[in-house]
Amino acid sequence: MLRDIGFEVREGETLAIIGPSGVGKSTLLRIVAGLDTDFEGEIRRPNRVAIMFQEPTLLPWRNAIENLTLVTGISPAEAEAALGTVGLSGRGALYPQQLSLGQQRRLALARAFVTRPQLLLLDEPYVSLDPALLEEMLALTERLIASAHPATLFVTHSTLEAERLASRVLRIEAPQE
Repeated sequence: MLRDIGFEVREGETLAIIGPSGVGKSTLLRIVAGLDTDFEGEIRRPNRVAIMFQEPTLLPWRNAIENLTLVTGISPAEAEAALGTVGLSGRGALYPQQLSLGQQRRLALARAFVTRPQLLLLDEPYVSLDPALLEEMLALTERLIASAHPATLFVTHSTLEAERLASRVLRIEAPQE
């Protein structure tokens, strides 16, 4: 159960929240996103919020371009440019099941950034990636964050990932019985 948590994330800053499984990291992120409203307290967040979940959460019946345009309202040309930004040029006609897990995560990352979020929420987006792909995704995320300057809240169980992306780290521990 989460209790007595307070923090602020400023524009351009990345705050990583780390801690053991089951301590409430993802719940905290869902509260900040406005997806979980069963809590006591106050959340202040900007209007433009983007979230990237552990699973890419793509629309399987829509191709990559449509996964960007339908959800965000951008044009097909803007979607194609966004795909190029994340290394998916020429793959706009492919459906999520035709993409590797790494490519699906790149598409989800593109979708998060095309809205030019003021607040970016990352919920363990690199889980189960092999070391080479993890390095690629971390470098890509670093570049996108540096370019867009959102306030970023990054939930991870990995100290390595937290140290790589975050300017600050907040550790959540299980309450003592």
